[in-house]
This record gives sequence, structure tokens and C-alpha cells, in this order.
Amino acid sequence: MNMKKKDIKALIHLLDDPDIEISEVVTGNLRKLGTEVIPELETAWEKSPDLDQQEKIENIIHDIQFGNVKKNLLRWKESGSSDLLEGAFWVSRYQFPDLEISELEQEVHQISRDLWLELSNKLTALEKVRIMNHIIFDVHKFARNKNVNAPRNSFINQVLESKKGNAVSLAIIYLLIAKQIKIPIQGISLPKIFILGYMDEPGTIRNVFQSALKKKTSPKEVLFYINPYNRGAVLGKKEIDHYLKLQKLDPQQSWFRPCTNQETIMRLLMNLIIAYEKAGFSDKVKDMQELLKIIMPY
Repeated sequence: MNMKKKDIKALIHLLDDPDIEISEVVTGNLRKLGTEVIPELETAWEKSPDLDQQEKIENIIHDIQFGNVKKNLLRWKESGSSDLLEGAFWVSRYQFPDLEISELEQEVHQISRDLWLELSNKLTALEKVRIMNHIIFDVHKFARNKNVNAPRNSFINQVLESKKGNAVSLAIIYLLIAKQIKIPIQGISLPKIFILGYMDEPGTIRNVFQSALKKKTSPKEVLFYINPYNRGAVLGKKEIDHYLKLQKLDPQQSWFRPCTNQETIMRLLMNLIIAYEKAGFSDKVKDMQELLKIIMPY
């Protein structure tokens, strides 16, 4: 819906109408207009001396921006969620509404280019991962954030900027770089930890989980695991079995399968829910729960 600026301004002016019903109708109409009215709302906020009026405008802007995030995350899910960066981008747009995906693409591309210059087709899978780890953790200085419950750990733009993240966000960056270089690495969503798996070529059976699961899992197997939260440490089956034993968990087949981009973004949102709960932002917790519900596969 397109409206002239003067009509939008007239509508905004009615927000402070003493008649509550009129004010509520105007608020609803402004929300329906969507992002096109945000510049005029921001101008009105700057010019208003009334704190209550400013708060009302802030709430409308938030509702419009949040609605935009919800709409686009749903579209991302329904279109197949093939672009992991786009999913992470829309989560970041919740907190950074002016963020552009091109900014993220450029940063990921630069890291990928640095890696590409060091790689060769003659390298083994382990050698490729060692070089990836060197570029990501030594050259570009990515590392875990000691403040594990900081919400910024889950916003991909802030992780790319600060080089600090949590297990999921660091794994996402690792996955994005691997995809650009065409290295077969996928996410593995284990309980309480998110790691990666270096995948064997399709059609080659390497039954690395047979002792844990008593049967073959998939025609595309994990050769070994990678833990981006520990500087890309390479893990074998024994380490995963030991971890599950420490957690007092019986292995489930689904844990060992590569997860989807949708499931990866779900883990990112779960981290944000925990972070906002610990910070006492109940309104943001509800928002994250709403986003999580949107992209759940059921």
C-alpha cells in the first residue's frame, strides 16, 4: 500500500488524539502500512516533546519491523531454507533493522577468498580442515565469547564484526565458508552442543556410528567431526560417545544425521531465548519464541 507523505503525516498526527478508539484505529492502520511509514514515524519521534507519544511511536516501529522479520523468516522457511546466511540475517534484522545482507555476504566472501588461496585439490579432508582452522581462528581471529549468555553471540553481523560468538554462530560462519569453497561440511545438532561433520562422498558407506546405533545411518556418512567452539578441533566417534555418556544420554539416530538449515536457525533462536531470559528481557523472549514457532517444521 502506497500513501503520500502528507497523508502519512496526518495519520501520525492523529496518534495523540484524546479519543482512545481513534488512536487505536490509527495505530492499526500505521502497522498495516508496513515499513514505508517508518521514516515518517522516526521523524515524528524526533520532533515530539511528549515521552508517551514517543513510546507509542517506538512500539509501532517495533511492531512493523518485527512483522517484517516474521514474514521474511516464514518465506525463507517455505521456500526451502536453502540459504543459511539469509536465515541468520533475518534473525539479526530483529535487533538491527537497517542491516543489509550484502554487508554479511562481503565479509564471508573475504574470509572464503583467503581460504581458497590456500587450498588445493590434492589435500586430504583433514588437511583442508587444518587450513580452514588456520584461516578462521588464527588469521581472522574468531573465538568463543567468554560471556556465553550475551545476545550478541547469536547475531551474525556482530559475530562477524567482533570475531566472538557461541557454538552455533561460529558453526554457521564455518558452514558458510565451507559452502563457498565447496567443502562437504554440515551441521550436527547434538544435545547441548552444536558441532559439524565432514561428510563422505555420496554412495560411500563408512559405518562410523555402527557400534552406537547398531545399524547404518545414511549413504552419506560423517568422516569426522569438527568443533568450531574449540578452534575447529577434530573429533572422532570415541569423543562423541564419551560426550553422550557424560550427558547420560543414549544415542539417537537423528542426532548423528546432518541437520537442516532450518534446524540450525532454530538452535540460534533457542540460544537467544536463553540469553534474553537470563538478561530479564521477557518481551524479547516472547518475540524469539514466536520466531521459533514460525520456523519449526511441524
